[in-house]
Amino acid sequence: MESDHNNNIVQSYVSDYLNTLMPKHTGILARLEQDAAEQQIPIITPEVASLMEVLIKTTNPKHILEVGTAIGYSALLFCLAAGLESHLITIEREPHLIDTARANIDEAGLTNQIKVMPGDATEVLPCLTEPVDMIFLDGAKGHYTQMLEHCLNLLKPGGLLISDNVLFRGMVASEEKVKRRQGTIVTRMRTYLETITHHPQLKTSLLPIGDGLAISLKLPK
Repeated sequence: MESDHNNNIVQSYVSDYLNTLMPKHTGILARLEQDAAEQQIPIITPEVASLMEVLIKTTNPKHILEVGTAIGYSALLFCLAAGLESHLITIEREPHLIDTARANIDEAGLTNQIKVMPGDATEVLPCLTEPVDMIFLDGAKGHYTQMLEHCLNLLKPGGLLISDNVLFRGMVASEEKVKRRQGTIVTRMRTYLETITHHPQLKTSLLPIGDGLAISLKLPK
C-alpha cells in the first residue's frame, strides 16, 4: 500500500524508460492509477504491478490474501490477473479507504470475488483459517515480522509470500539514508529481511524494483 514513484529506489531514468515499454492499463485500473496520482494515494509501482501479473499468471493462485488495501487497486489487478475462479481477501484499517475500495470493487463487478476485511492486520490475521496460495504483504512496515508467522500458517506449501517496500526508500540498505523518526521502521524491516532470508520454511529472493520487493517461496515440509 505504501509504494509510490517518490519511493522508487531505482534511478528515475531507468524506471521511466522501463515504464515506457509496459502496456498501459485501461478501464478501472487506468482510472485508479490516475486517481492515486492526483490524490497522492500510494499504490504499487508499475514495475511491481507488471511483475505481480506475471507471477499470478504463472502460478495460477485461486486464493489470495492481501494486507493493505488502500483504494483497492492491487486487489483488482491481482483478481483480474488470476481469473474468474479466484478469490481474494484484503485487509485495511483506514475506514475512508475501506469505503473507497469497496466502491471501486463494486464498480469493477468483482464484489463476489474480493472481500475487504476492516481492521488492523495484526488482529485480523490470527482470525483467518482458510489456506491461501499467495500472500501480498503491503501493510504497516514496522509490523511485517509480527505478521510473518500468521502468514506462514495460512500459506500453503509451494505458495508465495510477496512483501512490498522492503528497502523502504533505500534506508534499509544504508545508514546514511536513514531519516530521523524512521529508525524504528528501518530496524524492524532489517530484522524482517534477516528472518525471511534465513527462515527454514522459506526460499527468498530480494529484488530492487519499486521500493524493494521480497518474493518468498514456502517450501514443502
